[in-house]
Amino acid sequence: MPEISRFFGIVILMYYRDHPPPHFHAQYGEHEAKFAIETGQLIEGYLPRRASRLVTEWYNLHVAELQAAWQRAESRQLPGKIDPLE
Repeated sequence: MPEISRFFGIVILMYYRDHPPPHFHAQYGEHEAKFAIETGQLIEGYLPRRASRLVTEWYNLHVAELQAAWQRAESRQLPGKIDPLE
């Protein structure tokens, strides 16, 4: 699963040809969660509150890039890198 971003101990990943709805995975320590690209809402899993807020902040800055990355991943192309939250 390609890593598309990393910031503050959070790793953002996207699987090739993953199932709908379009989403990305966020890992923080032993925690993992899936977030919808369309809405930014948590779909499944758990992240601590601070990590979840940081993922949401990052998502709000990069939603268009996430949509493009999903399209590439669906076509078995590298989703590409997205700038981290600073």
